[in-house]
Parts: sequence; structure tokens; C-alpha cells
Amino acid sequence: MINVSPTAAEKISELLTEENRAGSGLRVFVQGGGCSGFQYGLMIEENGQGSGDQVFESNGVKLFVDPISIRYLSGAEVDFVDTVTGGGFTIKNPNATSTCGCGQSFSV
Repeated sequence: MINVSPTAAEKISELLTEENRAGSGLRVFVQGGGCSGFQYGLMIEENGQGSGDQVFESNGVKLFVDPISIRYLSGAEVDFVDTVTGGGFTIKNPNATSTCGCGQSFSV
């Protein structure tokens, strides 16, 4: 299962409304790359579930995760942080053994 924090859910809902995509969800995935070996990806998913995807709903947000990514993201949380230097989505992943300085890359 993957969760979305209330703060991230609010931001995702705002984005979907701004882009006139109400009813869409968020694809959360892992791909090779980054300075630690793997990196996170997030994108709006308009057309729903792909082959083999797991679908979760958390705080009113639909999440789509492919079978390979779920191995690395089980128990993770999508969050939104707002700092003095800017804001953005982050993933808190209990499966990551190390992360890079930017927080977008990890290793297991």
C-alpha cells in the first residue's frame, strides 16, 4: 500500500482542478537512474489502470503503481513539503537504505 499525506492530497487535488483533470489519479513509479541507482517519478494518470497495475486510494487521491515499482514502494508515502527555497512532492520510502541529497534518488 502507498499513502498520500493530507498536504500532498490537497496539492494534487489543486493541480487536477487547475488542469481540468478532475477524476484523474497519480502514477507513482520507480525507474533506474539518479545518483543512488533508482529515482522516483510522479505523473498525472488520466486513463486509469494499466496492465498489472495496483490501484490505491488515499485521502481521496487515486494512485496507480506498476508491478515492478510496487516492490520498491510498498509502505511509502507521497508528501508535499513547502520550504523557504520552494516546495515539491517527496516520497518517504521505508524500503530505501540510502538517498541522495536531493531526495529524488535512492538505493535499496
